[in-house]
Amino acid sequence: MSTTTIARQFNGPDRSGNGGYVAGLVARPVAEAAGGDAVTSTLRVPPPLEVPLDLALDGTRSVLADGATVVAEAAPGVFDVDPAPFVGEDLARKGYEAYAGRVEHPFPHCFTCGTARTPGDGLLVFTGPVDDPAFPATVAATWTAHGAFADADGHLGPEVTWAAIDCPGGWAADIDATPMVLGRMTGQILSPVSAGREYVAVGTKRGVDGRKHRTGTALYTLDGTLVARAEQTWIAIDITDFR
Repeated sequence: MSTTTIARQFNGPDRSGNGGYVAGLVARPVAEAAGGDAVTSTLRVPPPLEVPLDLALDGTRSVLADGATVVAEAAPGVFDVDPAPFVGEDLARKGYEAYAGRVEHPFPHCFTCGTARTPGDGLLVFTGPVDDPAFPATVAATWTAHGAFADADGHLGPEVTWAAIDCPGGWAADIDATPMVLGRMTGQILSPVSAGREYVAVGTKRGVDGRKHRTGTALYTLDGTLVARAEQTWIAIDITDFR
């Protein structure tokens, strides 16, 4: 067992952790034990910030806990659909310019997609609608990771990569119109994400079942090589509970 703390920098809603970051945090020991295979992380409660948390790996399952309260847990996962599609560099650049979060954002200080963040403080993944009927219900953007998030080899940690492939799903599900938070995420990193290199981030809507919104996300190199992917379940919320 180890102790970890979610720094305030890595928030989603103002008072709780970024869903993708926390999902990646709890997934990391499982992915390392499984050799980089897909991992499914489930968030049980809003992850608290600046609080010492216990992170324990028990066989193939890891648990992040605040005392007796399970905050999140992870176990080996599988994908049953193809990755969110590569839309190409041109459409991704147009998507970045069309990012709806610049007009209305439920969580403007979000580590991944918040417009109130600055380079090196937040990721600034700004995915907007793809203007092409071949890619319905899909958002995309070009994105370059800041060096502030890189290790000595110039690569992002897995928690930060999971954060980068988090919020594109929310914007594909129209999070500006229906506020929601991440509930579950199956993710996989196929190759390290390098700071200073430009990528294409994509999110696509899979379906809706009551309060549950299913989405897929992916990160590609500009030539279309898949770097990381996720499938997600988002839960619609009363936003006043998260402010």
